[in-house]
Amino acid sequence: MPVEVWDRDPRGVRRVRADNPSPLTLDGTNTYVVGSWVVDPGPADEGHLAAVREAAGGMVEGVVLTHSHADHAEGADRLGAPVLVPGEGERAGPFTALATPGHSADSVCLVVDRICFTGDTVLGTGSVFIAPGEGSLAAYLRSLERLRDLDLEVLCPGHGPYVWEPRAKLGEYIEHRLERERRLLEALADGRRSTEELLDSAWPDAPAHLRPAAALSLAAHLEKLADEGRLPGDGL
Repeated sequence: MPVEVWDRDPRGVRRVRADNPSPLTLDGTNTYVVGSWVVDPGPADEGHLAAVREAAGGMVEGVVLTHSHADHAEGADRLGAPVLVPGEGERAGPFTALATPGHSADSVCLVVDRICFTGDTVLGTGSVFIAPGEGSLAAYLRSLERLRDLDLEVLCPGHGPYVWEPRAKLGEYIEHRLERERRLLEALADGRRSTEELLDSAWPDAPAHLRPAAALSLAAHLEKLADEGRLPGDGL
């Protein structure tokens, strides 16, 4: 399918991508403009913020954040408009916020019509980073299930391309996490205990440069299993 079809802007939405690529931000942070409202203005990069102002027609009425991580929120105070951090069910300009904790405790998704701005709750490609402590895998799975129950047309992720089949993507995300958990439980049942052994069993596809991030994901899975009383009795 041509790029202009599957990665086209939804009606009424303009995407401005920040020049901050990395293994975790993919090809950069996506900032979205809906009318004169900005979702996740991204890093405090003047070139990027100038492009955001231009996309908004030269006047930004308000800025809405999906969460507080710097790659999404650092430039918020530089657009000369009120910065809103809505909670569950609150309105912020044209958007209604849904609390979707997991990637971070303060993560929300923003819905207007059947368009959902997901921040780092859903990415256009790859999986979302969940770190123990700040994040919660159990909460994340509940958030994904909540989004899957909605009648959405498209997901506008914090990184990567648009997702035009939301229900299928969310189902894949849930199954991906549960498959990791199944592999991890099998490895534990086989007596594997070290981080390297568990990563080899449950994250064999993680490239070397993402191995540290995979280790944090492993810790998040272990945290979830511990809370549920599902770790082996001999400890780790």
